[in-house]
Amino acid sequence: MQSKDVTGIHVEGHIHIYDPVSKETYINKRNAIHYENMSQALANSMINNDSGFVYQMAFGNGGTTVDPTGIITYLTPNTSGINASLYNQTYTKVVDPNSSTNTDPTRNFTEARHVTGTNYTDIFVTCLLDYSEPSGQNAYDTTASGQTTYVFDELGLKSYSPSGNSLLLTHVIFHPVQKSLNRLIQIDYTVRIQTLTGLVGV
Repeated sequence: MQSKDVTGIHVEGHIHIYDPVSKETYINKRNAIHYENMSQALANSMINNDSGFVYQMAFGNGGTTVDPTGIITYLTPNTSGINASLYNQTYTKVVDPNSSTNTDPTRNFTEARHVTGTNYTDIFVTCLLDYSEPSGQNAYDTTASGQTTYVFDELGLKSYSPSGNSLLLTHVIFHPVQKSLNRLIQIDYTVRIQTLTGLVGV
């Protein structure tokens, strides 16, 4: 009788949001995986279906609420339903280094990282929000409101789709971080794909 491989695959992710000049860290935490959409993306990528690969990083400001006393309430990441999305997406940036719509592929890109002999491979995604982006941001990071357009509190990776129906692959919610003209913000996003045997945290 033929044996059945039941090892399985595990996916987990981690984000680091920081100022690449001052090295100040704003966010350093794990994210949630949308397993249904991730399974579709992996399968489509494996059969060279011109879809499924990580294409863009999406930013939003709908992941938290802040009461008058400053208490932050965090919503649950959206990880179910094929049409899942950020709560309130306000900006996206292409990180696919092979896309003509990526205006700076040396600072916004994806790559696979693997160490020979290990049971995991990392998808590393890095994205830089330069001083001048997004358009329409405040001049200084001194806003008193956590609900302005570019005070981000949620972030996700989205796959490419020729039809434009990108799938949300990951979602993370964090305390609000303002993007303004006076600061750079870099996001290093690692998604680890590994077997369930000998799990190694990212």
